[in-house]
This record gives sequence, structure tokens and C-alpha cells, in this order.
Amino acid sequence: MYFELFFVLACLSKCYCLNKEDEQEHCDQLKQWLESSSVSLELSKKGFHREVTTTVELRPTTLSGASIVLLYRWPNGVFVDPYQLASLGDQSNFEILIDSAIDLEVPAHKTSGFLTFVFPSHTGSAPSFLKLTIPVHGRYHEPSFSGEAFTSVHIEPPDLLLRTEKCSDLRRFESHSVVDAPCTVSNSSTCSWVKKPLQQESSTVSVMLPVGDGSATMLVCGGTLLATMVCCVALSKYMLKHRLV
Repeated sequence: MYFELFFVLACLSKCYCLNKEDEQEHCDQLKQWLESSSVSLELSKKGFHREVTTTVELRPTTLSGASIVLLYRWPNGVFVDPYQLASLGDQSNFEILIDSAIDLEVPAHKTSGFLTFVFPSHTGSAPSFLKLTIPVHGRYHEPSFSGEAFTSVHIEPPDLLLRTEKCSDLRRFESHSVVDAPCTVSNSSTCSWVKKPLQQESSTVSVMLPVGDGSATMLVCGGTLLATMVCCVALSKYMLKHRLV
């Protein structure tokens, strides 16, 4: 009886040690990813309708069971169209979760920035190279009274969030921030993620959007009112002359 009890305890101890070694290995690989991976941002197309392409390189090797989320902090000068993103369907290699409702019509000065959580679509282990393209659109801005014809909207690179089920003790990542974020795009629960520190060489991209000339407001309003009155008078005379009323 004592021998059987000793045998069971020995097996449990061995399993515990193996699990700890496996967890340590995954945590070490996750730490390498945080220190060696890179995130870059590119902007394409012109005008109010642009595409933001994010490239993520995870080094040195693929980490089994790892999950990735890109956290974008969008300024109020741009927006993403939820209906457009939904229509892309299988054409995109990611799923996106928006933290608030998006009003497509309001100008920039009447709205605020928002967050999106982008989950790359993949099966099995996270790939070591990701390239995601998100369509974005510029909002109309208040007219300028200083003679400027354009305004700049700055878009920052996203935060890279990493986690793995086999590395549960995140206290060992003392030099990295641990944040709570949705576990999946369904947003049914939250998980703890480790955030990669911002790279010193990371830079924002800027969207140049045209703005109206505020100094011409009175001239435009006056001209519009005058044209409206002239058209009303001319239409009224025509209707009276031809007895249309």
C-alpha cells in the first residue's frame, strides 16, 4: 500500500515538473517574440479613401499555441466603415472588433477617436509573418481661417499584443505591460495579454486632407442666398406669366 502511494506521488511530481518546464519554454519563446518582433505601417491611395497596411514580423520561430491581437488607436480625423469591412468577408485575412459605434457622416470635430482589435485569421500556430490591409476614410474637417488648404491626421502603429495558453504566469514579464483585452473577436470574455514595447524607430503615418477656406464663409453664404433669391423671383415671374398657379 505504501509502495503504491509512493508510486502515485512520484508520477504526480514528475508530471508537475514536466508541465513547469513546458510552461517555462513557452514563456521564454514569448519573451523572445516581444523583444525581436517588429511592426511597421504603410499608407496607400490618395484623397479621403486610403488603405493602411500593417506588417508584423515575429521572430525567431513560430510559437505553438500563441495568439496575436493588433490594437489600433484611431484619431477622430478618420474612420473605418463597419459595413465595408463586413462585405469583405473571406477576402480579408483578419477579423475586427470595434469598441464603439461608428457614425459615418459626422465631421471630425464632432466625434472622438476609437479603438479596434484586429485578430489575424489563421489556423493552428500564429504565422511568423503577417500583412494586413485595412480600408480607412477621412472625415470632413472644420474650415481653416488661417489660409491652410490641408490638415494632417496622424495614425500611429498598432500595439502588438501576445499571449499563449501555456504561459499563464505573466508576472515574469516585469519589463512589459500586461493589459486586458478581448480573448476573441466575439468579445465574450477578456484575457491578459503582454504588450510589446513601442519601437524607437516606429513612426506615425500622416493623411493630408483638404479643408475649406473659413475666410470665404460670408462671401459663399451671401452668394448662395443671392442666387437663391434671384432664382425664386425668376421662377415666380415665369409661373405668373404662364398662369401656372
